[in-house]
Amino acid sequence: MHPQPLVPEPPEDPVGPSGVASRAEPAEEPADQAGHPDPATWPALPEPVRDRIAELAAAAVAKLPATDVPRQLRPVAKFAPAKRAKLGGAALLAALGDSSQFRTAVIEWLREHRTDALDPNATESVAAAAAAVLLGESGAAGRVRLVARNAEENALRAERDAALARTQRLELELAQVRAELAEAKRAAENARGEREGEVEKLLKRLREQGVQLRHARDAAEAAAADAERGSAARNDEIAALTTQLERERQRVAGERARAERAVADAEIARQSAREARQADEVRLALLIDTIDGAVTGLRRELALGARGARPADMVRGASSGLGQGGKIADVSTLDRYLALPNVHLIVDGYNVTKTGYPELALADQRDRLIHQLSALAARTSAEVTVVFDGAGVLSVPASVPRGVRVLFSDRGVLADDVIRNLVAAEPAGRPMVVATSDRAVADSVRGRGAHPTPSSVLVSRLSRV
Repeated sequence: MHPQPLVPEPPEDPVGPSGVASRAEPAEEPADQAGHPDPATWPALPEPVRDRIAELAAAAVAKLPATDVPRQLRPVAKFAPAKRAKLGGAALLAALGDSSQFRTAVIEWLREHRTDALDPNATESVAAAAAAVLLGESGAAGRVRLVARNAEENALRAERDAALARTQRLELELAQVRAELAEAKRAAENARGEREGEVEKLLKRLREQGVQLRHARDAAEAAAADAERGSAARNDEIAALTTQLERERQRVAGERARAERAVADAEIARQSAREARQADEVRLALLIDTIDGAVTGLRRELALGARGARPADMVRGASSGLGQGGKIADVSTLDRYLALPNVHLIVDGYNVTKTGYPELALADQRDRLIHQLSALAARTSAEVTVVFDGAGVLSVPASVPRGVRVLFSDRGVLADDVIRNLVAAEPAGRPMVVATSDRAVADSVRGRGAHPTPSSVLVSRLSRV
């Protein structure tokens, strides 16, 4: 602990010639055993002294070790510097009064970092009183009373200045009101004279109008007599006009009703014509579909019933090569076949996915292949069918993208057999491409006119979609 600075004794009269408390030090006050004021007196400190002590304690509490900070002040130490003294001032003052350890830690920190804060001889009375209270100076109470008297005198002086300002403002307002009152009196006198002249003029005009009113009344009585004599003739004329107007109104109503009926009849006729045209279009479309189906069937029958064998077809040792599909070995050749009209692409599903992305789960393999085939179908307009083995499939997709037919083989049926059946079901002459790396499947579909292509070629083509 550093030695406490000595505090000079205050003069006997702390009030100067002007009646304001001087800067002389106050008389000594008794202290407690620890050399500090009674903690019960901390709440009674003047507000400027409390604010000063709270500000100093707020600056120190955030820098002190946690062991020196009372538990109830640890949340306050986490406040922002600008809010710490304002929001936690009461708690800081209470802790300073209750905990000598915390008070000693604050004083030690101030001596190391804020030496100016512990100067009881500071020229500023609030800073000197706060330093004396923190250090437990014997004259702390006198300095506190001096601050209180200065604060009270400053408040009284401010109230006096405010009262003088209000008095001056009221005197100016009173003088202004008096001037306005005098001006109002002069204006009232002038207005009274003007009103008396106007009253005389109005009385004269009223007498003139009374004479004119008597003449007008006589003229009105004469006109009423003339009107009564001519009212009978006017009533007959009005009755005739009313009758003619009623007849015209009835005629117009009849014309409007006929026009509305004509409009309704025209609308009914337009609706009937629309319905008849739609019925004709439906019948025509049905007829065209029927004719198209008949033509398709006829073409199929003609293809099946082609001309019989000729002698040149019976020569042994040679074959025409028809009915044998060629193998598609690269992507460019595959693109040429997919560009053929009405081509059918049949895909051995798992054979392709395990070639292209075997690291995925089977469900993810199926989803990826189906979406790639959908994009390919949209680009080439080819009919696309993909076949998966149904064994071990727990759930099939509820919906698939447009342009792709997804098939799962039934229980006990291999996907290879489904592919062979698909090729066999197509009519002779239709271009077909079968994507598979299974040699047995490729050989069997080639014999039926399909063109096999390895799965790797299709994977390469799908990677470019």
